[in-house]
Amino acid sequence: MRPSGLLLDLDGTLVDSEPLQRSAYRAFFTARGWPAPDLSLFTGRRAEDVFDTEPGPWALLDAGLLAAEVRALVPRDVPPAAVPGARETVLAAVERRVPIAIVTSARPEWVAVAVDGLGVMDHIDLVVTADDVVDGKPHPAGFLLACSRLGVEPHGAVAVEDALAGVRAARAAGIGRVVGVTTSRTAAELAAVGAHATYDDLRPVADLLRP
Repeated sequence: MRPSGLLLDLDGTLVDSEPLQRSAYRAFFTARGWPAPDLSLFTGRRAEDVFDTEPGPWALLDAGLLAAEVRALVPRDVPPAAVPGARETVLAAVERRVPIAIVTSARPEWVAVAVDGLGVMDHIDLVVTADDVVDGKPHPAGFLLACSRLGVEPHGAVAVEDALAGVRAARAAGIGRVVGVTTSRTAAELAAVGAHATYDDLRPVADLLRP
C-alpha cells in the first residue's frame, strides 16, 4: 500500500492521551459542581464545539473560556506514551516517500507536548490543528485542508483515527481509506460510521505501509 498521503489523528491515535483528557474533563466538571456527561461526546472534537452545540449546564456560558479551563487541567510536564506502532508507521511512510500530516482537534501547544516523546516531528510534513479551521471534526475541513496543503487528492490518501467524529470527518472529506484504531471506541462502532478497517493499534498500519 502506497497512499498519496498519510493523515494521522493525534490523541488516541499516535499517543495514548485520551485517559489524560478524560481525567481533565472529570476534574473540570467536579470543580464546577456539574454532573459529568458522557465524556465520549468530547472524544476527537474541539471542546468549544461540544460546549457550543450540546445541551448541558454550560449552555449560557462562553464555550471558548470553558474549553480553556479544561485544557489547563491536562498535565503537560510528561509527554503521553505512544500508541504501539506510532513511530514505526511514520518511519514506514517516510521510507515510501508518503507525505504525512497530523490532523487534530487539539491546539498547537498540546501538539508540541504530545508529539515530543515520539521523536518523529522532523518527519511530519504538516500539522493541522484546531486553530487552522473554522469547523472542527466531524466536519471534513481539517482533512480537506491537509490534502490541499500536501497537494494530494483525498481519494488517494489514508486517514487513521480513533474517534467516531474523526472517522466521520475523514469519510466526509472523501479520504480513500479510513483506518480506525480501537483505543477509544470498539471496532464495531468505528466500522458503523465508515472505517474501512480497524486495528487495536498502529502496528498493522506500519506493516501495510512497508514495501
